[in-house]
Formats: sequence, structure tokens, C-alpha cells
Amino acid sequence: MPQSVSLKVNGQTHDVQVDDPAMPLLYVLRNDLALHGPRFGCGLGQCGACTVHVDGAAVRSCVIPVSTVVGKSIVTLEGLGSADKPHPLQTAFIDEQAVQCGYCINGMIMQSAALLAKNKHPSEDEIKQALAHNLCRCGTHLRIVRAVKRASAHT
Repeated sequence: MPQSVSLKVNGQTHDVQVDDPAMPLLYVLRNDLALHGPRFGCGLGQCGACTVHVDGAAVRSCVIPVSTVVGKSIVTLEGLGSADKPHPLQTAFIDEQAVQCGYCINGMIMQSAALLAKNKHPSEDEIKQALAHNLCRCGTHLRIVRAVKRASAHT
């Protein structure tokens, strides 16, 4: 039997109906709230394409049950910045041309934003370590690292 859950996503409260409270948060974000920043990649929490912030921490939304985030603040790529006022990471990724196919970029940016929230000026090695579990098949890793370094100069 469906139950109503209240989620705070990108600063707004949303009441959604879920059939199973163990359903992954990713499905609610994409299917019910029409947010397409977090992407389905592997469904196992291994690739990072679905990364969002929950109370400021980067988490894999494909494996976190929706019931565990009720009452917490959820931020997706759409809530990080806007077209009018992009987050410094979004601007840096554009400036460094760090996007090729773009599938992994949501996760890369969200993971990087969590890093910069904890460490305003990370070294290149710290950036690489923070992004080690985010997969990019296009091979834009060097540009991604440069983008995070560029953004760290503006945070």
C-alpha cells in the first residue's frame, strides 16, 4: 500500500507517494520530482552518476532507501546552482571543457562540491582521491581535476 513521504529537496518540501519505503531515492528524484541531474548508472553505488548531497554529504542515491532521508536536506545538481547563478564548480567544468558525453558529470560535480565544502583548497592528489570512485568512460579525468582546482580558487 503506497505511503506518503515528505522530502526536502533543493530547499523545497515535496510530498510523494511511494509503494516501498526501501525504494532507492534516485527513483523518487527522477520519476516523481522530474530531476534529471542524478543519473542511473550502475544501480550498485559504484559509478557515482547518481550522487546527491544528503545533509551535506555526497551519497549514491541509487542505493539509499528513500525512507532513510525523510527529514534530511537533499541537494541535487539542479539545487547546487542555476543557469543564472551557477555554482563555481559548474562554471569551472564549462571553462575547462571537462564534459564530453556528460553522463558522469553530475556525480563528479556533486562529489567535488562535497570535497570543497570540507577542504576549500585541496591538492591535486586530494581531488583525485575524492573522485577515485566516480567513473568516467570518456577519459576527461585531467580536465575534471583542473576544473575542481579552478573552482577551489573561487570558493
